[in-house]
Amino acid sequence: MKKFRYWSWRILLAIFALVLLYQLWIFMHIVWWVKFNPSTSSFMEDRLEVMQDKNPDAELKHKWVPYEKISNNLKRALVASEDAKFVDHEGFDWEGIQKAYEKNMKKGKIVAGGSTISQQLAKNLFLSTKRTPWRKGEEVIITLMLEAAMDKRRIFEIYLNVIEWGNGVFGAEAAARYYYRTSASGLSAAQAAKLAAMVPNPRYYDKHREARGLLRKTGIILARMNSAEIP
Repeated sequence: MKKFRYWSWRILLAIFALVLLYQLWIFMHIVWWVKFNPSTSSFMEDRLEVMQDKNPDAELKHKWVPYEKISNNLKRALVASEDAKFVDHEGFDWEGIQKAYEKNMKKGKIVAGGSTISQQLAKNLFLSTKRTPWRKGEEVIITLMLEAAMDKRRIFEIYLNVIEWGNGVFGAEAAARYYYRTSASGLSAAQAAKLAAMVPNPRYYDKHREARGLLRKTGIILARMNSAEIP
């Protein structure tokens, strides 16, 4: 019995040490990305693997552009659509989470999310698409790390450059060129609003660009953009 307890504690300590090292590995990446741009993300790598299963020569459409070369129209559209309190909260919009929970309970299924831009970035950068019991907890930890190490402008800059906008399309520059044959800096308010409306389901809207729901949401975002506060 004593031997069993001894080895149980050794195993638990080893697991704890590995978890701690993994968190440190993540934090060191985040600190590095305060000054240097990530070349890829966990989600981008997952999508590329899926694409290359069907076509070994498949490549992602992605080009990094600095914050100042991305249209303010797109920045305002994304804040209006995804996270209206982005510049004010510390990673989590508790009111938004509560509203999403109530809406989901009323519908009896998940129809709304309460994830902030910081939470979405945490998922994109580090977490796989597989749903696991500890995934949400890890998302919370990474979000706290991002908010502690980076200012809002840097978080938003990385977010704008790594989020998915279609099948193999990642980042504002690739999306602007793919859908509108312009640069990220040249997006109009209407174009930006439609791109923001696509974010929750980009691969579907890539194939259904005139979907009624997409057009309705584009109009709502357009109406809210002027009041959106950006870093």
